[in-house]
Amino acid sequence: MGIKEDVYYEGGPHIGDLILGILLGFTIIALPITVGAIVRALWLRYRITDRRVSITSGWLGRDQTDIIYNEVKSIIRVPRGLGLWGDIVITLKNGTRLEMRAVPKFRELCDFMVEKVSAKTGQTAEAILSK
Repeated sequence: MGIKEDVYYEGGPHIGDLILGILLGFTIIALPITVGAIVRALWLRYRITDRRVSITSGWLGRDQTDIIYNEVKSIIRVPRGLGLWGDIVITLKNGTRLEMRAVPKFRELCDFMVEKVSAKTGQTAEAILSK
């Protein structure tokens, strides 16, 4: 039996990303954006707990990436969709970057992750967000 994790957020990308992608699809030129939004809506899922960040993605949701907070070096958040959703880029200590696209409540989720990284690594919140 494993250690219990408290789930802070579990779900997919913001519905606004899908709606905007479909609307852009009517221009024909933006069809790749539309396809990307549909694929994200179907198979991308985020799970943020007090111990880790898990991302399920890929064709039919077959790829899973797990990150524990003490591996994180920095976090960047980028608003999208008039600030209703946003992207979060997590940089690990080994230099690897993980991008979370179209995250709902991205500000609150980013603040939660920064708090957990700070508690695990001893870095200040400003140092985590500013790199």
